[in-house]
Amino acid sequence: QGRLVESGGDEVQPGGSLVLSCVASGFALDDYAITWSRQGPGKQREGVACISASNGITYYTHLVKGRFTMSRANAKSTVYLHMNVLNPDDAGVYYCARAYGTGCPTGTQFTTHEGQGTLVTVSS
Repeated sequence: QGRLVESGGDEVQPGGSLVLSCVASGFALDDYAITWSRQGPGKQREGVACISASNGITYYTHLVKGRFTMSRANAKSTVYLHMNVLNPDDAGVYYCARAYGTGCPTGTQFTTHEGQGTLVTVSS
């Protein structure tokens, strides 16, 4: 079946940094692309980043490009989201999910095994 569990969410000041982790169990992480999405207060869910399985290519929404970096450590069954220069618009619950294959999906609706989320708060 498989499961993903996110962690690392915290409260930070604007300009701060966080590293989110997504740990997989029950399936081989390196067989699938993994996505990060987020939902801020009163906002719709939006895709943030994705890393493919086959070659580790990463994709980012323009809102975070240059500030966020996604990486994977297959031996640890873990995917990371390094977030820098955080601003209040980055606040929300961050979710990781699994694609159905090795490539990154075109939308968050094309994912499965989503975790329970981890909360990021950005405030001064």
